[in-house]
Amino acid sequence: MNRSDMVAILAEKVKFSRKDVELILTECNNLTIETLAKGEKVAFSGFGTFELRSRAAHTGRDPRTGEPIQVAETNTVAFRPGKALKAAITKE
Repeated sequence: MNRSDMVAILAEKVKFSRKDVELILTECNNLTIETLAKGEKVAFSGFGTFELRSRAAHTGRDPRTGEPIQVAETNTVAFRPGKALKAAITKE
């Protein structure tokens, strides 16, 4: 499912216009990005939690030459699924 599919399905389910649903999704995305950029967690009960994690600096290898290179510390976003999401996708 892509974004436009999601907009169409949500608009039909909640009886909002596609334009309104698109605006809501855009603002939700923007708010999530802004919150993560501040270093705070974003939790959706039952769905999961997005959080910022730091990857320590380390020595890597240049794939073309095999020479060691220093890789700087970076931040990345991690997602931890909630109980409802885990239960929905577990095939037991």
